[in-house]
Amino acid sequence: MAFAMVTTAVQQTPTIDEPVYVGAAAEYTHEHRLRHNPEHPPLGKLVIGAGVALADPRIDPSFTGDQGRLGRHLLYESGNDPWRLMLWARLPVIALTLLFGLVVFAFARELAGTAGALTALALYCFCPDVIAHGSLATLDVPAAGFVLTSAWLLWRARHRPGLYVPLAGVALGAALATRMSTLPAVPVFMALGAVSVWHASAGGRDRALARAVAGAGVVALASVAVVWATYVMVDPRLRWAPEQHVPNVRGLRGLLVELLPFPEAYRDGMRVQFGLENRPWQGFLFGRLYSGSLWYYLPAALLVKTPLGMLGLWVCGAVVVIAVRRSRPAAPYVLAAPVVLLVVAMQGARDFGTRYAVFLPLFLAVAAGCLLVARRLWVPGLVGALVLFVAVSSVRTFPCYLPYSNEAFGGPGRTRERLHDSNVDWGQDLGRLAERLREERYAGERVWLVYKGSGVPAFYGIESADPRRMPVGDVRGLLVVSASAAAKATGRLAGLIRGSRPVDDVGHSITIYRR
Repeated sequence: MAFAMVTTAVQQTPTIDEPVYVGAAAEYTHEHRLRHNPEHPPLGKLVIGAGVALADPRIDPSFTGDQGRLGRHLLYESGNDPWRLMLWARLPVIALTLLFGLVVFAFARELAGTAGALTALALYCFCPDVIAHGSLATLDVPAAGFVLTSAWLLWRARHRPGLYVPLAGVALGAALATRMSTLPAVPVFMALGAVSVWHASAGGRDRALARAVAGAGVVALASVAVVWATYVMVDPRLRWAPEQHVPNVRGLRGLLVELLPFPEAYRDGMRVQFGLENRPWQGFLFGRLYSGSLWYYLPAALLVKTPLGMLGLWVCGAVVVIAVRRSRPAAPYVLAAPVVLLVVAMQGARDFGTRYAVFLPLFLAVAAGCLLVARRLWVPGLVGALVLFVAVSSVRTFPCYLPYSNEAFGGPGRTRERLHDSNVDWGQDLGRLAERLREERYAGERVWLVYKGSGVPAFYGIESADPRRMPVGDVRGLLVVSASAAAKATGRLAGLIRGSRPVDDVGHSITIYRR
């Protein structure tokens, strides 16, 4: 897994979100001020910032652009090497992703023994989504890993609540301080904290109830303290001057934001998130371009992008956790949080990728390990065969993990026909495109590029023009189109694609046509 992630990190150019996080991370660690990217709390960006600080980039403190321009300015306009800077920014996330694998192993070992733990760890290490997003300087895998760590610590608190309940609150706080989308897990983990303390309590019913309530309170207070601490780490004076518009949020959502015991910057970030949820986004699913969101988008996308053997092990593992007496006490700890987070994510307005549900591979890997609790002679052989199937499917997509889809849907080369955005094309292959265009067979040909991403084509030596701004008859030579742009193509671009002949594929995310 480490080899796959580092190789991917070395080869991929910045994805759409990464420059924003890297720019904000540099701002946090070098200038100690909160200005950009309030819609995400600081902790994940501080993790990224550790790598940015080691890269020691040139910083322009006088820059005044928005958060998108900030990242681009840092990477391409300040005299820095974007390849080197992006690798250093990604390495701390890779390290965290590997550490969360140890949490998966430890959690599953306590529930199902060493064989179950190895099964869970294998599923985690070969999961294409975890490898893909764990190798990027983004926040999805860190937030999911902290949620899993909190659930594991609460399970351990059933025997030592004095130690593990506060630690679980700290881990939950780390998740909240990384992504606001983890907030729905708070009531779940407060309830689990109370259950764990109740289980460990001796004495009368009233005393056990009081301790259980106190346990839930400790989880909440510790998580709130961690959120405040991360903001103080950036700026001890907690100065807050947003560089972007913060919308007014009314009604129940507005009341919720006002009641949260978090810094004003956090609450403004939630207002920005609610504002984003109110936008009319476009989605793409199974070849259909639509406006708004589909409640079944995430389950459908997961069906495409999860290895078939992994899907089978997830379902069977969840059934065993619930049905088998030995593992049934762990069911709320393994299944409650991911179910709640998935249901909430399915209501979101942005149908942009399975990264919004990347917590599922972590929790369901643990559940799959519990399959070996079932005392059947054929179970170990079946589990071993399915894990091997997953491993082969995952290795076959190396090093292009973002566009992975399973064999039932045609593999990575056909993901673009069913999904878009971070499921297949997040701007990661601009460097690979530059290498391909330097090949002799394309020498001297005019390049027309429609690229969806944060990279700067000219930096990589790609001299191109936008075909959408020219008469159709003048567009001759190589038409290069990102999969996400092709999925949403209408009008002139759609006509250009129909009138062109595909001749090459770059990383399963960019198509080269000849006209």
